[in-house]
Amino acid sequence: MSRTLTLGIDTSTDVRVGLADKGVVLAAGAVADNRAHAEQLMPLVNATLADAGRTLADIGSIVVGVGPGPFTGLRVGVVTAQTLAFALGVGVRGVCSLDAVAAGHRAEAAGEFLVVSDARRREVYWARYAADGRRVEGPFVAPASELPELPVIGPGAALAGAAATPLDGGVLAMAGPGLGDAGLSPLYLRRPDAEVPTARKSTLLQPRLARGATR
Repeated sequence: MSRTLTLGIDTSTDVRVGLADKGVVLAAGAVADNRAHAEQLMPLVNATLADAGRTLADIGSIVVGVGPGPFTGLRVGVVTAQTLAFALGVGVRGVCSLDAVAAGHRAEAAGEFLVVSDARRREVYWARYAADGRRVEGPFVAPASELPELPVIGPGAALAGAAATPLDGGVLAMAGPGLGDAGLSPLYLRRPDAEVPTARKSTLLQPRLARGATR
């Protein structure tokens, strides 16, 4: 018997999980903590499966949000999705997390709109969408003050003076197979805060020159 259950995973902000079967959302769960991705993701997956009366063995495909978002959170989600896909022998598809938010809003859209998430440092990740949820520009990272003058939704919408609308894991699982394939490389849009130094700095004290002396 074919497995038709789709698992959706997103860690671009906090932790979001959803399940859908043949285009119908079965369950969704979230942990509103953007610093506990590694600890909370798999327990949330198992709890969401239990809520739907399913098990890991029922999963036939996985969709994972690849951002944009911060380095650590995205890496946890993508690696977990790849590991589960390998262990279960199923396919895994990466999608832009902002696209998943737009997919949940398109039925209400009267025209173009923006989806934004918090990029910290007083900036946002954003992309512009047509009324049908199709992405037409982005994603980018920029100060919230520089956003185009369009309706704003998304988990970072409060930074632009609008009501926040978090990503729905159930919508991700339901719509993800039909969204644009973003690959499985996380969309950081920024260099990681912690980087390997490119040059060694000497810790040796330089000799002091006597007054009036030259090198």
